[in-house]
Amino acid sequence: MSSRTVANSGPSVPATAAPPVRRSGFGRWQVLVTGAVGAAVVNLVVFAVAKLAGASLVVMDAGEEHAVTVGGVIGSSVVPLLVGTGAALLLALWKPVFLRIAQYVGSGLALLSVAGPLSADADGGTVAALSLMHITLGVAVFTTLRLHRRHRRHR
Repeated sequence: MSSRTVANSGPSVPATAAPPVRRSGFGRWQVLVTGAVGAAVVNLVVFAVAKLAGASLVVMDAGEEHAVTVGGVIGSSVVPLLVGTGAALLLALWKPVFLRIAQYVGSGLALLSVAGPLSADADGGTVAALSLMHITLGVAVFTTLRLHRRHRRHR
């Protein structure tokens, strides 16, 4: 029996619960994980390109060398995005306006953090790669929260 037949059968057919609404797009946590993984992958590509281009990927701090590693790139990409956007998503359960605020404040802070690599004592390739990684994180925060906001609107 097709759903059209049941719907047109009139009042003699007992009413049944409507089928669950299937939501399209990404849910809150799927967007968060996608954003974190995306930022990490892009930053790992930047890391690999910088390495292939001959960047030392070593930063001098107070006379000590600090090497940029794959693990450091992953941690520095994933942790801030998960914490910041995760907090924004939780706050948005209370007040949805936090999504837009976090979208601009979070991405703005990530972009402002480019000042660190730009003032670092490192070779040009390392400074460029680290700066691009910070910009990537800013774009990832903005995009992740934008995707969630778009999903909320189209439900």
